Amino acid sequence: MAVKIRLSRVGTTNNPHYRIVATDGRNKRDGEILANVGSYDPLNNTVVQFHEDIYQAWLAKGAIATDSAKKVYRLFKKSSSSVKSAPVSAPVAAESAATLE
Repeated sequence: MAVKIRLSRVGTTNNPHYRIVATDGRNKRDGEILANVGSYDPLNNTVVQFHEDIYQAWLAKGAIATDSAKKVYRLFKKSSSSVKSAPVSAPVAAESAATLE
């Protein structure tokens, strides 16, 4: 059985949403799945949810990620690294309270 990690469409007309799933390559696009890896919103170009540990586990077992699944993974890595490196600023309320005193 050739396992693929690919996108499965779950959105409505003119409002696409996709799940990143691990499935047998012979199944239909929206057919039976083996594991749910995450979800993706292409209109906002955001990864809503992504389970990297499940993704890496399936790749270690020999699953092949499609080009679109690889794109979503790169988008997830880019967004998660920018969140980690974002500077933390002091709350605005604390600054305004200090100026009143």
